[in-house]
Amino acid sequence: MNRKLLFVGVFVALGFVGASPASASDRPDPERYEVQTPRSDIKAGGSRAAVHAPLQIVSKIVTNFDGYSGYIKRFEKAKVIGRHGNKTDVYLQVPIMKGAAKVWAVVRFEPPQPNRAGDSVLVVCRMLKGNVKKLDARYRISRIDDQNTKLDLELLIEPDFVVPVPRNVVAGEVAYAASRAVLGLRNASEDSTPR
Repeated sequence: MNRKLLFVGVFVALGFVGASPASASDRPDPERYEVQTPRSDIKAGGSRAAVHAPLQIVSKIVTNFDGYSGYIKRFEKAKVIGRHGNKTDVYLQVPIMKGAAKVWAVVRFEPPQPNRAGDSVLVVCRMLKGNVKKLDARYRISRIDDQNTKLDLELLIEPDFVVPVPRNVVAGEVAYAASRAVLGLRNASEDSTPR
């Protein structure tokens, strides 16, 4: 197969057609996946999407923690409650299992960590306290080109429920929550990008 055609096919599949993005209704939902992490025997729920916005804008939106409840509909509440040097403590509340349970946590976001080449940024948080055993998140924001970025989110929620919940149900619900977060962050980043 011609490599040029393959390259064009990949960009069409990701939604990169022409200089302007397709409308949100024409674009696919973020891809969902599950991934094993070294911090738990429960899989993290992950999601990724191409974003029609420069890396700097996507990074700014991802680290605007007070804005989360405005553009991530799965996060019912998100509020910065403290800063410790260059680290940020955020209260998050996320409904799971179609609203039957609510996960809340105070998480500490580390400062964004750009790689040496300057073409990707890592944003990580870990739970300080909450009504679950663990809630960790890891964003990887990677430059595709000057106007396009790939956004990945891996969200690990380890429940502490009295009634046992099947692990695959938890991972699926968390992957769904991650996809809604990525969708909201993608839309907010694209809305913030001058055209």
